[in-house]
Amino acid sequence: MSEKSKSKSETDSEHDSQLIKIRAHHLCCIQGFQGYGYSPAFVANMRAVISDLEALPSRLLKLVTECDAICISCPSKRECTIQESVLSRRIRQMDLTVLEKLKIEDGTFVKADEAFRLINSKLNNASDIEEVCGTCKWRQKCLWYMQAGR
Repeated sequence: MSEKSKSKSETDSEHDSQLIKIRAHHLCCIQGFQGYGYSPAFVANMRAVISDLEALPSRLLKLVTECDAICISCPSKRECTIQESVLSRRIRQMDLTVLEKLKIEDGTFVKADEAFRLINSKLNNASDIEEVCGTCKWRQKCLWYMQAGR
């Protein structure tokens, strides 16, 4: 049974103990992260999120188009939370593109391992990857982006 089909009371207890909110495009970033980042605090937080997901691959994620568990330590977080900013619109568009390609809605609950399987099966050609990652300043250092000549 998918998380979307579970009743609110059934999912509330799972969310309290396991839920991590993740921007849709961060499913790519997590896989390509090499230790580079906006600041030492950002890098440490990204490593902690990745370690958590590696330790518990069945961890429940809520895929979103807003600041998430990774954005918490980003120096640009304030600008990103201003919905009218150019940065916010660009990053949100990356999330919306990922969600569209995965054929899921903003706010969908999915287990981490299932989310990674889904993104790697649905975003598997150069044009899809360029559409999502084309404006990202980290793409030249991202293992996920560079994999298979992306």
